[in-house]
Amino acid sequence: MDQPLTRADADPLLSPVRWGAIGAGIFFLVIGFAGVVPTLTLHMNEIAMGYGSGAMVLGIFQVSVLHNLVHILLGLAGFALSRHTGSARTYLRGAAVVCAVLWVFGLLVAPGAMANFVPLNALDTWAYLVLAAVMVGLSFLPAEPSTSSRTSLRHA
Repeated sequence: MDQPLTRADADPLLSPVRWGAIGAGIFFLVIGFAGVVPTLTLHMNEIAMGYGSGAMVLGIFQVSVLHNLVHILLGLAGFALSRHTGSARTYLRGAAVVCAVLWVFGLLVAPGAMANFVPLNALDTWAYLVLAAVMVGLSFLPAEPSTSSRTSLRHA
């Protein structure tokens, strides 16, 4: 059963949790598209669907077509689910679970193994732990605006 709409649902400028989902969506879209920009991604000619991809965003984060697709889908989901406070909170927690699963996957699978189909290197793996923690933290942002933000926006 869906949660009832709140005043913050009517005005996205006032809902911190919705802004958290929008910010996370923007972040994932940026890193997803960065993986296909030759000036940001080294060894672009070595990009593969999954295992064996030699492409590196900023020369440090290993990416593949599948890896970029996961980021782009997470980004689009952030925008789609930021329309209401309940769905924004659900998105942030769901994306945190995806990041946590990728972190555990990175810990269990050796970077050079064929099972590393995403693929992840050590820096990717630990970045997903940080992303999971940030997403969980964002999911606890308030659904309702603070009194001071409502007052300051009215006077602006």
